[in-house]
Order: sequence, then structure tokens, then C-alpha cells
Amino acid sequence: MPSATTSKLEPLRFLTPALAAEVRARHGTPAYVYDQATLRRNAQACLAFPNAFGLTVRFAMKACPNASVLQFFESLGLHFDASSGWEAERALRCGIAAQKISIATQEMPGNLSDYRRRGVLFTACSLQQLDRFGRQFPGEAVGLRLNPGLGSGHSGKTNVGGPGSSFGIWHEWLQQVHQIILNHRLRVVKVHTHIGSGTDPAVWERVAKMTLRLAREFPEVKTINLGGGFKVGRVAGEKTTDLQKIGKTVKRLFHEHASETGSELQLEIEPGTYLVAQAGALVTTVQDMVSTGKSGHEFLKLDAGMTEILRPSLYGSQHAIVVVSTGRMPKKKETKKYLVVGHCCESGDLLTPAPGQAETLAPRLLARAEIGDLCVIEGTGAYCAGMSAKNYNSFPEAPEVLLEETGKLRLIRKRQSLDQIVQNEV
Repeated sequence: MPSATTSKLEPLRFLTPALAAEVRARHGTPAYVYDQATLRRNAQACLAFPNAFGLTVRFAMKACPNASVLQFFESLGLHFDASSGWEAERALRCGIAAQKISIATQEMPGNLSDYRRRGVLFTACSLQQLDRFGRQFPGEAVGLRLNPGLGSGHSGKTNVGGPGSSFGIWHEWLQQVHQIILNHRLRVVKVHTHIGSGTDPAVWERVAKMTLRLAREFPEVKTINLGGGFKVGRVAGEKTTDLQKIGKTVKRLFHEHASETGSELQLEIEPGTYLVAQAGALVTTVQDMVSTGKSGHEFLKLDAGMTEILRPSLYGSQHAIVVVSTGRMPKKKETKKYLVVGHCCESGDLLTPAPGQAETLAPRLLARAEIGDLCVIEGTGAYCAGMSAKNYNSFPEAPEVLLEETGKLRLIRKRQSLDQIVQNEV
């Protein structure tokens, strides 16, 4: 894990001080900004994932479900993973072809028959889901998400494999799986595993082997989905997954499987974080500063917080924070250690926790700040706008802005109004 304080200041990733100031002038703060050039570059890296017999890249749309992002990724050839029926509907409404959407969810949609009629794919994630699917759609093709008994992640909350995870059908329950398949004459055409956000290459190799071994239980399988969870280094000291390195191993294993079984399986991956995390920045304003004395801390209070970026409070995740001075000329190397906190009346609204320890205060070395300065939170393209503590303290949802490859800033979601916050109250 990286140190909570480093000797070097983090840089801006794709914004410039002038662009950050333009965002505030045109759209106010807080505001999310997504960089189209980075989105394209990351998509191209995923589409180049080594494979033996074909590849489908599905964007885990829960990471950043804005319609403009989905439409841009579709234009590049990506398909989509929906984690709920609501996400599937959202994708359909912005023009995504139904055949490019696959639902794998903790809560099976009540209107699944409508999605199936339209061509949306489905992967059963529990024995109950598999049985319910079979009762509704006897004789049809289905995907099967299995828990291979192994997981990986930077915290227990991002580990979605192993005995501590409810995701997927436990690998020891294959006898029950076969009985349900027999009862409803189902055809298992996809086997899906996903272990979490760690993506250690050695763990990935083990899971790929386990998944291919499980796939032999189902002779009609055409596709292996190995999930996503490709880690990206959001701050100095964190490593980014080498897709080519882990992909080459997986490609070899698929070739070996084909030599032994004669089955040339297609590969699916489902990146979310990898595609969008570093393509996003949250532009905020330092709206207050507080000191708790010589034995205490210096606090920067932003006009954003867990209402825009919940990950630090939830996971103890680390995000690069860059103070951008406005209206003054900062002295070179003038730095200070700050605790950066949000605007919510909540002691857990902390943007500088210790790595992996959401409740531990960890001052961060930043450029010296003044009230009114801009503060850019980097790495906020994934699981931020889509996973915020919506409307806590009645703060409105922040706008989303796309920095196009032309250099133009385009609004892709308006700031929410108070009328919209309360419109469903009766």
C-alpha cells in the first residue's frame, strides 16, 4: 500500500489549471469531468487483451453509467454488463443494442421476460435464479456465474470470490446445478467467474484454470467470462494491472484447453475501473479551512464529499488530490499536510483516510491552499458519480462534463435541482 503522505505532490492527470477554472466558471463545483481521449485509450487497451479464439469486452456499466460514456464505448466496439434490470433498461434507452447487453445481478428482474424478448442476455448468479430462469424459459440458453472458491481485492468489500462472497453459485453445488438444468432442459452456453479488484497475475492464472475446469462440466459452453476488476494505480505507489501480461497467460490456457477438449472457447472480460477510473476528475472548491491546534490537524473543507465520492469513506481508497491556486501566485514547493474532508455533516466524510482503513485519519501533503482555491480529486471516473451518497444533507447531484478530444467541454448531465430532489415526495 502507498504511504498516506508522500514526498512528492501528485500532478493533474488530464486537466490543466485553466481547464479546471473553466469547468468551475461554466458549470460550478463540484463537477465531474471525463476525458474522452483517456476513455478511448483505455478501451483500445482492453480490446487488445490477448485471446485465443475471440474476445468480447463488456463495460461494467455500474462504474460510470452516463449515456454519453455508454454511447462512446459502443462506438468503439464494446458490449455491456448490467448489474440490474434497471441498468439494462438504462442502456437500452440510450440506444445500446439489446444483443450487446448481458444481465448478471444480485436481484433478478421481475420483468426479465421483456428483456429476453428484446434480446438481452442473462447469467444466473444463484441456484434460485437458475431455477426461476428455467421455469420461465425452459429449453433456453443461459449463462452461469460460479464462485470458484477464490477471491482477490484490496479490501473485503471489493473481494467477490471465495467463501466470504455471496456472488455466484458455489463451485461445490454443481450436482444441484446439473439437476436444475436437467429439470428445465437448459443449455449452459457461458461460464462466468469474477474474483474481485486485486487481479494479481498469479491469482488470475489460478482462477482461469479453475474456470476452464468447471466449464468442462457443461459441454455446450461457448464462452468463458473471467470478469474484470483490473486494478489501476490511482496514486503514486499503486500498480496498474498489465493486461498483456495476464492476457498472454490466459491465451495459453485457452489453447491448452482446446488441445485437450477440442473446444475453442470465446473469452469475455468485464472491465469497469480500468476503462474509466483515470479518465475522471472531480473539480471542487476549498470552501473552508479549520485548525485543531498544534497537536491536532489542519483541515481543508471542500464543497464536495461522500455525496460525490464515497469510496474513501467506504473502502479507505486512495485518490490523488491536487490543489490548484486561484487568484494568487503560489510559492514554489510551498506545501502543507492537510486532512481533506467533505461538506457533509458526517464524521466519516473523509477524503484522506489511511490506505484501506476508512476510519483512520491520514494527513496528505498538498500544495498550500487558501479558501477559494480549486481542488481536483483524480481517479474519480469509476464508482463515484454512479455510487455516491445521493442527496445526503439534500445536496444535489453534481453535473458531469465530457472533455472531448477536440478540447471542448460538453455538459453531459446537468446539476440536479432541489425541485428534482423532492419531486417524488407525497
